[in-house]
Amino acid sequence: MYDQLKPISDAITRAAQPRYNHPFKFYLVHEAQPNAFATPGGNVYVVDSLLYFVKNTDELAGTLCHEVSHTIHHDTMTLMEERQKIAKREVGAAILLGPSTAHVLAIALLGMLHSLSYSRDVESRADLTGSDVCAAAGYNPWGLVWLFQDFNNANPNQVPQLLSDHPSNQDRVEALEQHFRRNPSVFKKFNPDLKSATPFAVPDKVPEVFLRSESNSNRAAEPAKPK
Repeated sequence: MYDQLKPISDAITRAAQPRYNHPFKFYLVHEAQPNAFATPGGNVYVVDSLLYFVKNTDELAGTLCHEVSHTIHHDTMTLMEERQKIAKREVGAAILLGPSTAHVLAIALLGMLHSLSYSRDVESRADLTGSDVCAAAGYNPWGLVWLFQDFNNANPNQVPQLLSDHPSNQDRVEALEQHFRRNPSVFKKFNPDLKSATPFAVPDKVPEVFLRSESNSNRAAEPAKPK
């Protein structure tokens, strides 16, 4: 599956690398639910099931550009620092109010709402920067719009986990379309028609060699049976 991922990740790296001081590295990981996430240092993790979820190359590129943008903006570090501050405020409030069940629940809710609001701002910014990176890499930024539209029609169990606390899909679509209109010199050349997209194809089945190695690994992890 790296054969399908690498040409896209290489193009995105060439476009985004001048904006970040560590080399971008893309890794495939195995999970049932489609997802992608970035960590400090330029590491972007792509869940293999996401490659089966997207319908075209631009949708996958949009997802990767979105995650790269989180890294460019140092969002992970900022979010960790913000959550640490929230946790300290929650502890202080618990001491003042007393540890009743109602107070504990109220404190937890307030902390979650603060974190959720911050996350929505971060995600909206990553969408816009991601569309800029896509355009610079030569991929159609409308891929993000098509992806959000796919989410609306998808089985809830198939929607990537990265959307669980993000702005609504329609809000994101409208923000992207507004961004495209405001920057015609960058985005006017890209076709908004989904029919113009290049289909994205991955192997129908996992190679047998992978299945054998995974099976052997699972057997090796099993405890030895008593004789």
